[in-house]
Amino acid sequence: MEKKNVMLLAGAGQIGMALARRMGYGMKIIVGDIQLKNAQETARIMNNAGYDVVPVEMDLSSRESILSMISEGQKYGDIKMLVNAAGVSPSQAPVETILKVDLYGTAVLLEEVGKVISEGGAGVTISSQSGFRMPALTAKEDELLACTPTEGLLELSLLQPDNIRDTLHAYQLAKRCNEKRVMAQSVVWGKRGARLNAIAPGIIVTPLAVDEFHGPRGDFYKNMFAQCAAGRPGTADEVAGVAELLMDGRGAFISGATFLIDGGATASYYYGEK
Repeated sequence: MEKKNVMLLAGAGQIGMALARRMGYGMKIIVGDIQLKNAQETARIMNNAGYDVVPVEMDLSSRESILSMISEGQKYGDIKMLVNAAGVSPSQAPVETILKVDLYGTAVLLEEVGKVISEGGAGVTISSQSGFRMPALTAKEDELLACTPTEGLLELSLLQPDNIRDTLHAYQLAKRCNEKRVMAQSVVWGKRGARLNAIAPGIIVTPLAVDEFHGPRGDFYKNMFAQCAAGRPGTADEVAGVAELLMDGRGAFISGATFLIDGGATASYYYGEK
């Protein structure tokens, strides 16, 4: 079997596929999703467009499942790229699931891929603007989110039910942890000659987002668009454009960073007209 550089794609949604299409040509792409049928559909679309994609079932909240996906990728060659676009939203899941998937699962994925990423490799994890909307944590809390061993993360005091208001607060904490975890893990990846960054998108048009636009929070989103500089939601391809910078040679001096791409919505939230 011919060896290829391998991209691991966690999450078979629109954003993940856009990033993989931008960066995955010529590579073996392993796409993992908790719903195998979603991974299979992404693989079908991409294979019909000339890519080389293998679908697998992958549960981001399970270390065993993550390791299985990594092992599948290693059958084809060296792990060269990671795109993590898996996760759940505040309207999709309870607090416990959000923390187990978005916070713990992302931390485990970055840790395990960091053990095998090849020299010159790069990773991007999709975070969210939500992490920027939460008041600052203490320096000690940030350090705990960044450096606590993964199996102890969910035992941290600030992540206990009594300290979490609702699913949105849990999501914000998870995304703040993503940002800090990327910084800490980028140091580990750097020892292997690889880089790791995060992208924090605002509202991106996907099938799920379209449902939200027409749901109970639709007016909230419309107001957000109206108040921000861009005046609209974003697209998956715009997120992929930032990922391309971060993952190819032009981004060779960028590691441990989180890029906010939200059309100016966060700036408007803090400093716009009230």
